[in-house]
Amino acid sequence: MSGFTEFGDENMPTELTSSRILAIVDEKGKSKEQLLSILLAIQKESGENYVHEKWAQIVANELDLSLSKVYDVLTFYSMFSTGPRGKYIIEVCKSTPCYVSKSDVIAQIFENELGVKMGETTKDNLFTLLYTACVGACDIGPVAKIGEDVYGDLSHQKIAEIIKTYRGGFECQK
Repeated sequence: MSGFTEFGDENMPTELTSSRILAIVDEKGKSKEQLLSILLAIQKESGENYVHEKWAQIVANELDLSLSKVYDVLTFYSMFSTGPRGKYIIEVCKSTPCYVSKSDVIAQIFENELGVKMGETTKDNLFTLLYTACVGACDIGPVAKIGEDVYGDLSHQKIAEIIKTYRGGFECQK
């Protein structure tokens, strides 16, 4: 057992084929120094925001690395996942400045609005809710990050607006 989330072939995501994984490796450069960028590209294209064990094995083979080395990278960096996640990862900052600004209350509002607890994914596979370390936006805390977008000065109304935006509603203010 390698520590990866186990899936049978019937549950293997179809979005990424072995040939697409090889193409990503070629695009990024077939060197060990490109491991992070290769894994990020695979995760982004996966459709479920993660790197499947079979894909990691292809990368390991192509870069002449052990699967355990690739797994070490996947489990060390919080930006990676070895199991399916939502299309959008909502990361609520849990640093001290945000906590003092009531990030715990903000996290609870997200949980209530989405109907999931921290670490879970919504039934529609649109959102995964996680805590994160400081994102460097302490002046507008409490904050949440979705992809590269950081949202600050959060309130119940603003959180509802953010979720509606990502569900395809309207444009919200950051």
